[in-house]
This record gives sequence, C-alpha cells and structure tokens, in this order.
Amino acid sequence: MPLRFVTEKEMIVDQLPWGPHDWLCRPDIVEAEKLLLVRVHFPPGKAHEFHKHPEMEEIIYVLEGTAEQWVDKERKILTAGQMAHIPMDMVHGTYNVGSGTLRILAILSPAKIKGPPLVDVSQEEPWKSLRKA
Repeated sequence: MPLRFVTEKEMIVDQLPWGPHDWLCRPDIVEAEKLLLVRVHFPPGKAHEFHKHPEMEEIIYVLEGTAEQWVDKERKILTAGQMAHIPMDMVHGTYNVGSGTLRILAILSPAKIKGPPLVDVSQEEPWKSLRKA
C-alpha cells in the first residue's frame, strides 16, 4: 500500500554541503510522479550556489530566516512566508544571509526526469562574479 502520509519516521534525510535535506515527497517515499518536496535547513553562511534544474521548475518557499534569492540575474531578499518561482532550466541560487538557520520548502516538478536533476554553474561566468559585483 503506497504511503499517503509522511512523518519524521518515513522521511529521508540527506546531508548535503549546504545543509540537511528532509525529503517528504519523492517517488521512493510516495507514489509521486510529478512532485518533489524537500525541507532544507541552511546553517548561517551556507548557500546552494548558482545552479539549474534542466528538466524541472521549482518553487522556493521560506519558512524561517532570511534568504538572498537569485532567479537568473535578479536578486531579492526573502523572509518567512515569501517565495520564488524558478522556471525550468533557469539559473538560481539561495544564500542564507541571516544570523540563524534558513529553512525553506522546495517544490520541484516533475519528479521523474531523464537527465541530471541539477547542474552546478557556480564556477562559470557570469555566475561566479555576480554576487561580488
């Protein structure tokens, strides 16, 4: 019987360089084909630097803290209750610029894709110089 509810017991936690990821919805947890949902905890100073998802669009919703959110070359400071929409294959980055932990929900779609889920472009121009400008 497929899961319809996900609690701390069923979620999968991944430790990634920019912070722990609490996976709540993905095909190996529930019968999701079109949705991924992950809660990410960014410690102070951490970031998911410029990257893109070639086959997925994304919503980033701030639960707690202060995010410097980039979508393409546009920057906005987001706080709790605010969000950003990132179209498919668009470069974006999330930076914790607050003094506490930044907590976000990331919703991505579709869940099942053919290619890589993520392409890091943080060391390519113009992205590697954009925040310094």
